[in-house]
Amino acid sequence: MPLSRRFNTVDVAIWPISGRKFVDVFTAQGSSIAEEAIKRIAKLYGVEKQARGQSPQDRVALRNDKSKPIFDDLEAWLHVQLPRISGKSPLAQAIRYALSRMPKARPYLENGFLELDNNSAERAMKPVALGRKNWMFAGSQRGGKAMAIAFTLIETAITGRDVTTVLDPVKEPLDAQRMPGTSPQRNNLKNTACARRILIACATEMG
Repeated sequence: MPLSRRFNTVDVAIWPISGRKFVDVFTAQGSSIAEEAIKRIAKLYGVEKQARGQSPQDRVALRNDKSKPIFDDLEAWLHVQLPRISGKSPLAQAIRYALSRMPKARPYLENGFLELDNNSAERAMKPVALGRKNWMFAGSQRGGKAMAIAFTLIETAITGRDVTTVLDPVKEPLDAQRMPGTSPQRNNLKNTACARRILIACATEMG
């Protein structure tokens, strides 16, 4: 049984691939239709820029007010353009692909938790892909554990959490870095600096 049926989920498409196909056509052929499609998709991203940081409910309201008309017009406009060009052309392929994905891209208009693309998820996964080769230089199992501890501390500190509570062996030196009365942002920076010093210590341990 497909996972979508087993867990009652809905497939949601994203825009980057559709947009990239139009960019490729415009780059290769200078197509005015591809250029117009790019501009219309850019307008959707412009609305998302305004929606960033708002509550899911406010995002839905903004999208229905501004994004939905752009989305609907783009879909109708693509249907009009398709019969006017060669069906075997790269542009026709790009249009057909976009039209095939639009029904599954539409749910983001009604759900403030959804995004127009998955760029943030891909950025979160990127360190894992980049690290596959970096982990080869840990030197040993002991070095790998030291790296894992250091990276965990750094990422935790950057999020603003208090890393001093999990650093018993070095708690006093870290507490000395905390300045009474400073803003949370200042202390977060202190946390980050301390975590980076732990990374240096771990690197020494690995060596």
